[in-house]
Amino acid sequence: MPLAPSFAGVVLAAGASSRMGRDKALLPWRDGTFLSAAIRALQPLTDLVIVVVGRNEADLTPVINTNAAFAVVNGNPDRGQFSSLQIGLQEVLNRGRDAAIVTLVDRPAPSLATIDQLKREFLASPDPTWAVIPEHGGKHGHPIVIGREMIGAFLNAPTSSSARDVEHAAQEHVRYLAVDDPLVAVDIDTPEDLKQLQAGSTS
Repeated sequence: MPLAPSFAGVVLAAGASSRMGRDKALLPWRDGTFLSAAIRALQPLTDLVIVVVGRNEADLTPVINTNAAFAVVNGNPDRGQFSSLQIGLQEVLNRGRDAAIVTLVDRPAPSLATIDQLKREFLASPDPTWAVIPEHGGKHGHPIVIGREMIGAFLNAPTSSSARDVEHAAQEHVRYLAVDDPLVAVDIDTPEDLKQLQAGSTS
């Protein structure tokens, strides 16, 4: 009988947040920030949480340390989000884990129940399943739950790839799970997006 996968959480937080005008990781959310909420949402369901930072390392390190997570630096974040994903997933393997729950720091953390639902779906899925991705209102979202095969696919892809490219290439191994939590499909890019979120609108 194969061993159960060992999970790490990964938060991609190295972006410049240019359209927001300030670091999205530090936007207020719940009782903290987008970053602290993401870490706390992943911790109960993973062995550890890794945060990929960039030029914002000094600003984010206090939040990461306070919430008992681990930072890994993308030394060239201008290469794009996929480079941060590859760095984060390599760190997952370096720390002896073979599965990951990956989210973006500009997505407000969904409920623990939603993340648990995604993880349980992944664990209960048949062997050819490499990933479980949430969807709400016809939109795919985050966090995504991935196993060793999908980690390998991401790491072996050219650095010019996108996560979507790799996901589509592995389509037969990906399961999409409809969830009731609208936050999985919310993307906060501008101050207007943040105002809508804070006003309780996630449409």
